[in-house]
Amino acid sequence: MAKVEIVVNGRKEAREVEDRTLLVNFIRDTLGLTGTHVGCDTSQCGCCTVHMNGRAVKSCTVLAVQANGADVMTIEGLARDGELHPVQRAFTECHGLQCGFCTPGMIMATVGFLKDNPNPTEDEICKGLEGNLCRCTGYINIVKAVKRGAELLQK
Repeated sequence: MAKVEIVVNGRKEAREVEDRTLLVNFIRDTLGLTGTHVGCDTSQCGCCTVHMNGRAVKSCTVLAVQANGADVMTIEGLARDGELHPVQRAFTECHGLQCGFCTPGMIMATVGFLKDNPNPTEDEICKGLEGNLCRCTGYINIVKAVKRGAELLQK
């Protein structure tokens, strides 16, 4: 067992975890924040994407002990004071979801992507979200949502 202290969505969380505990399991099972999804168990789908120290990461590829001392944000921490984050609003406005299973990871990846590329082309969006899979949509509305999110972030 190892003791970890991780700031999750602005709140310091100190827990004992098994050495092999994945960050995604710490978030979901230990903290009860179930917006971060486990989709594939192979790090291919991106449903588990969170931000760690300001960077989008697949939380199924990070051990909780590796996140010790880190600042982690999940989809639950993205909205502020009851207001959706601009990217969350964009996904809603543009219907950038269907079943919604991939949506939290897609949104977290988009927020990270738009930090690095605030005015992306359609090709850059497709390339930037390569690590996030959606099994329901044709990605058309997801791309529209990313473009809209970029617009809303610039306002």
